[in-house]
Amino acid sequence: MTPSAPSSADGFARPLRILLVLPLYGGSLPVGRFAAAALTRLGHVVEVVESPDFHPTYLALRALKVAADKLEHLQNSYLQVVSQAVVAKAETFAPDLVLAMAQAPLSRQALKRLRSLQIPTAMWFVEDFRLFTYWQAFAPLYDVFAVIQKEPFFAELSAIGQENALYLPLAADPDFHRPLELSPAERHRFGSDLSFMGAGYANRRVAFRQLLGFDFKIWGSDWDGDPVLEPYVQEGGRRVSSEECVKIFNASRVNLNLHSSVDPARLVTNGDFVNPRTFELAACGAFQLVDRRSLLDECFAANEVVRFSSLDELKEMVGHYLSRGEERRAVAEKARARVLTEHTYEHRMGRLLEFCAERLPRRLPEWPRAAASAASLEDGLPEELRAKLAALRERLGLSGDVSFDDLVWAVRSQKGKLDPLDTAVLFLDEWRKQYGGNA
Repeated sequence: MTPSAPSSADGFARPLRILLVLPLYGGSLPVGRFAAAALTRLGHVVEVVESPDFHPTYLALRALKVAADKLEHLQNSYLQVVSQAVVAKAETFAPDLVLAMAQAPLSRQALKRLRSLQIPTAMWFVEDFRLFTYWQAFAPLYDVFAVIQKEPFFAELSAIGQENALYLPLAADPDFHRPLELSPAERHRFGSDLSFMGAGYANRRVAFRQLLGFDFKIWGSDWDGDPVLEPYVQEGGRRVSSEECVKIFNASRVNLNLHSSVDPARLVTNGDFVNPRTFELAACGAFQLVDRRSLLDECFAANEVVRFSSLDELKEMVGHYLSRGEERRAVAEKARARVLTEHTYEHRMGRLLEFCAERLPRRLPEWPRAAASAASLEDGLPEELRAKLAALRERLGLSGDVSFDDLVWAVRSQKGKLDPLDTAVLFLDEWRKQYGGNA
């Protein structure tokens, strides 16, 4: 956790139990993993539904080579099964909150079931509401709906009955998105004067043809079918891992950050939301040129991230900053400082939980629900054993007055061999279940 990040668990009587549901695939998948890590660092007990494990079977249905309508029916039926699996997981884990990422496999029926079980739900919809409109069917069924855009999205959500909308922009994970010392081989492979990492949307394909006079590398997928850009697309246009993205950001002198548009006539869209790359580049201490966005000024000052409004302005800026290394470094350092202060996933998750507590008091009269604490278990125990239990909580990443159930769940979630104290905790849990004892 960064020094300035909030400690979310301090605002609650005990750490919360949070079930985080990932999508099967897509852009919100890495965001969900960073969010889960942040919630854990904030001291909460987090269980992740690994929806990507179900993705190969979903894809395998295509291999049946059946009619399109039958394939759609099979895929929808399969997603219903996955959705019910999430509900079963929630019934087992008994979370204080189910947090779903955009495109998580939670059907309307599953959300209604969670509501009947009085399990609060939230979604972090990290997509453009104009382009991805499935929110219209699902947003009213969530107790809290966090989004990366403001008006007119808030008004449209209110019109369909979702009053608990929260503006929650994207972020970076400073433990992951950070300055790196790269080897000479890595700098040769990933480095260039100018780089771009992302998918080959229509506006980027047209715009980047004007930048081919620079030492330019294009990374990412969906660039096929463009013979002009093909020589600049790296390593066959394969998908780039998150770890490789950080190396690209660090190795490039100027990182180009052009938000996507499916309209080739709008090269610079002047849109609203700020993409995750903006925060990740800044956290890496990497210099970037980003197209103007209406919500960018709320995140970064003008001297922290350099904006461009047109392709001509972008070309001029690339030439300007390539010859001014000290100026690039000064801007990048300011951007990194801003991220560490305001734009980490700890900040976002802390704000989300704070908003849930503010907006759901009637739904959550016992938020967080009463539970026996692990600390109370230690009353009367010898000092040596109390110290061992405290060390166990620290090893498991549990802070504060955690419940005994949370302690048991964390022990069961470990990988590898159990030590004697782990075994003792699990034995005590089984004894409690068998004989009705209170821990």
